[in-house]
Amino acid sequence: MAETRPGDDHLAPDGRVMEVLSEHLCQGWLEGYLLTGRHGLFNCYEAFIHIVDSMFNQHAKWLKVTRGIPWRRPIASLNYLLSSHVWRQDHNGFSHQDPGFIDHVVNKKAEIVRVYLPPDANCLLSVADHCLRSRHYVNVIVAGKQPSLDYLSMEDAIAHCTRGIGIWEWASNDAGGEPDVVLGCAGDVPTLETLAAATLLREHRPELKVRVVNVIDLMRLQDEREHPHGLSDSQFNALFTLDRPVIFAYHGYPWLIHRLTYRRANHRNIHVRGYKEEGTTTTPFDMVMLNDMDRFHLVMDVIDRVPRLGPRAAHLRQRMVDERLRHREYTRAHGDDPAEVKDWVWPR
Repeated sequence: MAETRPGDDHLAPDGRVMEVLSEHLCQGWLEGYLLTGRHGLFNCYEAFIHIVDSMFNQHAKWLKVTRGIPWRRPIASLNYLLSSHVWRQDHNGFSHQDPGFIDHVVNKKAEIVRVYLPPDANCLLSVADHCLRSRHYVNVIVAGKQPSLDYLSMEDAIAHCTRGIGIWEWASNDAGGEPDVVLGCAGDVPTLETLAAATLLREHRPELKVRVVNVIDLMRLQDEREHPHGLSDSQFNALFTLDRPVIFAYHGYPWLIHRLTYRRANHRNIHVRGYKEEGTTTTPFDMVMLNDMDRFHLVMDVIDRVPRLGPRAAHLRQRMVDERLRHREYTRAHGDDPAEVKDWVWPR
């Protein structure tokens, strides 16, 4: 916006991508840039965004206070895009595996913070468009940068992101009735493992009624009395039922889901799988196996928690145990995941 002169180098009025290995500097740049009336995005490794925890704290507190000052115009939201996340650290390992920034963020005032976990690229586009248009929030988007499957068309992705949570009918077989079990998921890798588990159940226990519920807007899980995005009790009960087991695969530390849902009627039946500080330099599928969030373990959780299914599915449970052992042995022998995992797609 300022004057440019012939000797100026690399100056242009159409924006910049700034890359520097200092999270503090990036955060300060973005905060100052937003105060000029413009908008931006801070992209960071998920494990190292903790470096600016205190700076995030102060910005979130400033946003809360200035909401009550009438002469302060709302500024563009502070948007974090966290990539290189906990489930895909193939070469960096344990030091780069920490999804805890989400836990830190949700402690702040509900009218300020938003957390989004898009499961595919089209959902990421929709979420990013929404966040860049928003005002006076802190938006946290978590999305891996590795090639991955797309599940939804752009039109369907926009509708799903607008809802923030929803039943994936194409992945469910409860036919609009009451399911025997609900498979919940939030995050790109948890969604992949949940869908793979759903196909295994469909193949081996076709009589089992399975409902798949995907969560993009994490705060939809919270009570509407605690967060403006929260679901009412009736909405939550309609999705997750009043008394059926819920196996929930989550991107981060599993206890956060319990914190968000502890008031819900069916909380006692919600069983969450997520990251539990088991990591190393290993393959992507071995990472989910180390933390018991793999497709085989999710199937085992269903068998263990659906009433009367256990004795009837003992052979399948044993097969899932054997599959975990076989895949783990393969990763250690070959340093890679089996083709059936790497090339898995939703069956047509």
